[in-house]
Amino acid sequence: MTSSRPPLVLASASPRRLALLAQIGIVPDAVAPTHLDESPLAREVPAQHATRLALAKARAAAQGHPGAFVLGADTVVALGRRILPKALDEATARRCLALLSGRRHRVLGAIALLAPDGKARHRLVTSQVAFQRLTEAEIEDYLASGEWHDKAGGYAIQGRAAAFIRFLSGSYANVVGLALNETYNLLRGAGALPPR
Repeated sequence: MTSSRPPLVLASASPRRLALLAQIGIVPDAVAPTHLDESPLAREVPAQHATRLALAKARAAAQGHPGAFVLGADTVVALGRRILPKALDEATARRCLALLSGRRHRVLGAIALLAPDGKARHRLVTSQVAFQRLTEAEIEDYLASGEWHDKAGGYAIQGRAAAFIRFLSGSYANVVGLALNETYNLLRGAGALPPR
């Protein structure tokens, strides 16, 4: 018997998000990366920024996949109201690491699901992370690893930066790039997953 369930599309180029979904047995039918301007709007706070981008990614990918469930996500590293950038160069990564050193920050993960009927559902997950105080040598060694590239806040918790984390409260998967419990329940609640 064939299923008439609509396909599931992941609106992300992130191999981390694809691997996280696979960890809980979810394999999208298609992956549709989007290319949006991810710059924060004037006076946009971190939670608004993450949610807006997750929804925008889902809507952009849905244009090429009518009749599908489309999952979009965005991860923001925030110090208070300040949104740390995605590190695309070493100087940005160095600035982010210097700001995070010895401090606690928030990682906000927004998840958006666009249903075939156009209805949008979204969730926002917040994790608290604290870095130990980093020496200049630790920062330089981490920069040399290259793991910071294209990462929000200039670090990847699933890599060498794990050595710097002295405290984490909330979803670890959210810090990696996709909160799995909330994603699973969002998909299940919308009927995007086979019944279990």
